[in-house]
Amino acid sequence: MSDKLETILAVARDHACNVIAPNVGAWNAEGAWPRAASDKAGAAGLTGIYASEDWGGQGLPLSQGIQVYEQLGFGDGAYAFALSMHNICTFAGCGYGTDAFKEKWARDLTSGRKLANFALTEPQSGSDPVKMYTRATINGDGTWTISGAKAWVSLANEADIYFTVVKTSDAPGHKDMAMIAIPADAPGISFGPLYDTPSYNFLPMSEMYLDEVRVSEDNIILPISQGLQGSLMAIDIARVSIASGCCGLMQAALDTALSYSKNRKMFGGKNLELDGIQWMLGEVATDLEVSKLLYRKAAEALGTPEGPLMAAHAKRFVPDAAVKAANTCTQVLGGMGLLQPYGLDRLSRLAQMLRIVDGTTEISRVVIGRALQKRAYGLPDLPIPKGYGEVNEQSATMAAE
Repeated sequence: MSDKLETILAVARDHACNVIAPNVGAWNAEGAWPRAASDKAGAAGLTGIYASEDWGGQGLPLSQGIQVYEQLGFGDGAYAFALSMHNICTFAGCGYGTDAFKEKWARDLTSGRKLANFALTEPQSGSDPVKMYTRATINGDGTWTISGAKAWVSLANEADIYFTVVKTSDAPGHKDMAMIAIPADAPGISFGPLYDTPSYNFLPMSEMYLDEVRVSEDNIILPISQGLQGSLMAIDIARVSIASGCCGLMQAALDTALSYSKNRKMFGGKNLELDGIQWMLGEVATDLEVSKLLYRKAAEALGTPEGPLMAAHAKRFVPDAAVKAANTCTQVLGGMGLLQPYGLDRLSRLAQMLRIVDGTTEISRVVIGRALQKRAYGLPDLPIPKGYGEVNEQSATMAAE
């Protein structure tokens, strides 16, 4: 582990333990994004993880930087998710944005003074982004006029800029798709009512409406024909980031169960001395170690031909393991696990949310299944044992008669 990575992970761990964990209950009760907390994250270097040092970022590769969300997820998975999306946008803006965009926005994004979010999903289309209705018209002066709607927009009414995927024509397919950064104060942008998400009520989510929003060509992040490809890469990064955050969530659930069961007296001893409790928590511990190995391998594959498949494996396995871990640890506490101060109910709901966002586990299974089909067609056919094919043909003939 590099010294820089070790330092940033320690910073993230400190932020989770001293800023997120003690306050997340109050944040949810208030129902507002904790801007003071994300400002502290920015000051600590957690909002420009992948961006170049030239623009004030940490300059960590994806394979290393994604481990930050494991630490943040120990405090809260939804908070880790929001910062992961901000970092993906910052990475895109600092890496692919125009010079004018970077001069205006880069340092504010890497420092966390301004927050960014990604807008791809629409009310009528989630897992199939090609069915997109948001349209951008290119004007004679080079500006873009954008109309449409996006759904499940995180940091709604809180982010300062939204990296938005659009189509530039009515032609079917994705060759006309692009990504453009839309400032939150642009005339014509508005948001619907906040979604009711009780276990992560501090993270504002809603639909975003774009009514002839006019944006400078300086804000083009990915030009026409590159929008979908770049969006899919962003989703792969997000999926691995979610798996990382889930590992922090699993660790938090396991630590809660261990702290409780080591002192809970039952049947003449402590809960943790019972074989049944050890087996339950031992399975959680194994799933946690496997999940860490899987998401880190997936992070190393990002940007390679194996990246999408490995991201799908991580997104398929780790959030499912997190749901199982939160439920198992709740069971270990018995009735006490249902009480809000222990936080296990919140972790269960968060794990379920993380199974869905940025591609459900079912979509990951589709990606994996297609990869298996491709592999199958590349394998040699198995020889049919002598006489077996003839018997089957006879059976088929008799059945037809």
